[in-house]
Amino acid sequence: MQLLEFEKPAAELERELEKLRSKSSSQNIDMSSEIATMEGKLAQTRAAIYKNLTPWQRVQIARHTSRPFMLDYVSLAFTEFCELHGDRHIGDDASMPGGFARIGGRRVVVIGHQKGRDTKENLKRNFGSAHPEGYRKALRLMKIAEKFGLPIITMIDTPGAFPGIGAEERNIAEAIAFNLREMMLLKVPVIAVVLGEGGSGGALGIGIADRVLMLENAYYSVISPEGCAAILWKHRKHAPEAAEAMKLVAPDLNKLGLIDDVIAEPTGGAHHDHKATAISFRETVLRHLDELEALSTEDLLNKRYEKFRAFGEWQGK
Repeated sequence: MQLLEFEKPAAELERELEKLRSKSSSQNIDMSSEIATMEGKLAQTRAAIYKNLTPWQRVQIARHTSRPFMLDYVSLAFTEFCELHGDRHIGDDASMPGGFARIGGRRVVVIGHQKGRDTKENLKRNFGSAHPEGYRKALRLMKIAEKFGLPIITMIDTPGAFPGIGAEERNIAEAIAFNLREMMLLKVPVIAVVLGEGGSGGALGIGIADRVLMLENAYYSVISPEGCAAILWKHRKHAPEAAEAMKLVAPDLNKLGLIDDVIAEPTGGAHHDHKATAISFRETVLRHLDELEALSTEDLLNKRYEKFRAFGEWQGK
């Protein structure tokens, strides 16, 4: 597993703990007291590290290659997933899978960005950066959900929409902009969850929702910290300062009222325990679905409009 710099103290204790367990087992020695002491020290170290994470450290966790991706949540938190393909214009986009599924017994349509863990899968998934046909496919599935009265759950995990020449030729900006307008008018509940990276318009293209949730160690921003640092400080080495200034992590965005809830991750981050994170994800999503499904269609649309209309308001002292 990829080891982040600030995780090294805990990793060293894990190695020491494993040595103790191995010695106890191989030599048939009772070292339960030493093992318990080491386990306590490891738990304290982990708690100290992850209780005081900086925004830049959270960005690093959000990008961790062992972090659960969209299809991991589909397999762990949903059942009966039936993937649908194609945008009916150009083709299919493997970086934006979606289809019918069930969560907590409810039939829903689920859509999201999918990254890869190795070179072959990353090439197939385009590193989680969707093409125009990905956003058009997403909207096609949302319209199907609306037709059948099914809630929509989107999962955001992208550094941004694909900026290549082909994407520009097929009008990536129009595809995203059209989604923004149409998602605002959908007559069914929409929940968007930022799983890891929430980058720019690529994230917003499936991010207009009645409830916007974020994993505890995800980030959501108009630009990456490196991009911001390159513009304002003229060097990417200032990315940690940019991350601090941009208020792009879940705790900050929640305080600002730009998201609706933070989904707790297990100590150490989602990459250390996929199942526990999926349980937290499912419970939080179902709680918000209960609240949204209690609303009339008129109230749902009015509250969605008011939610986004209020962004950017400022009141002086």
